[in-house]
Amino acid sequence: MTSICSCSRQAAPLIGISCGRTSTGAATLATNYTDAIAMAGGIPVVLPLVDDPALAESILAKLDGVVFSGGPDLDPAEFGEEILNETVSIDAVRDRSDLLLARAALASGKPVLAICRGEQLMNVVLGGTLYQDLPAQVEGVLPHSDTTHMIGVEKGSVLYDLFGSDSLLVNTFHHQAVKDVAPGSRVTAHSSDGIVEAYENANVLAVQFHPERMFQADPSWLNLFRYLVDKAR
Repeated sequence: MTSICSCSRQAAPLIGISCGRTSTGAATLATNYTDAIAMAGGIPVVLPLVDDPALAESILAKLDGVVFSGGPDLDPAEFGEEILNETVSIDAVRDRSDLLLARAALASGKPVLAICRGEQLMNVVLGGTLYQDLPAQVEGVLPHSDTTHMIGVEKGSVLYDLFGSDSLLVNTFHHQAVKDVAPGSRVTAHSSDGIVEAYENANVLAVQFHPERMFQADPSWLNLFRYLVDKAR
């Protein structure tokens, strides 16, 4: 069982975490997301799936920060494309919810940590595009599904400041990725094949990998969650 931070919660910020859903419609979220936020000093709140802009705005009004979690592919219609091939698997209910919550988060100006699907989601909401299927669209692309690889980190970025290194070994569980980076966002990490592994702007820190799956073996990965919690105070 994960040990949760025992520090005072009096001033701890409320951090919402987007969830997915099962084939039967039940909300689902891996507990390592909530554990990471709690250990970083925040109060994790699993967000419901929503279908109403006013409800999304009301939820964001109660929060101090947001994590957009990993999950299935984003519908290519959201960035003006048709589905490329049979590898693209979408969930229209989750797309609707995440898009509403993401727009509400941006409108609120509250800090966001976007992970994997979350990175892709925020890029699209901000005006960018995605590769729908890396093996089909990027010549010479490395394996990015269920493996690990090195990434290069830009000096002067949040990611560099958090880890003090220009390279990191990360996990990877995706076949989609950022293609055209949204205006106003700065790419801060790449893999050696040129795939965007992180970007940031004034309120969003987005990573393509999964720090919530690594912090128990290497507590330094909690730095990303501490960064969000500190910005949310």
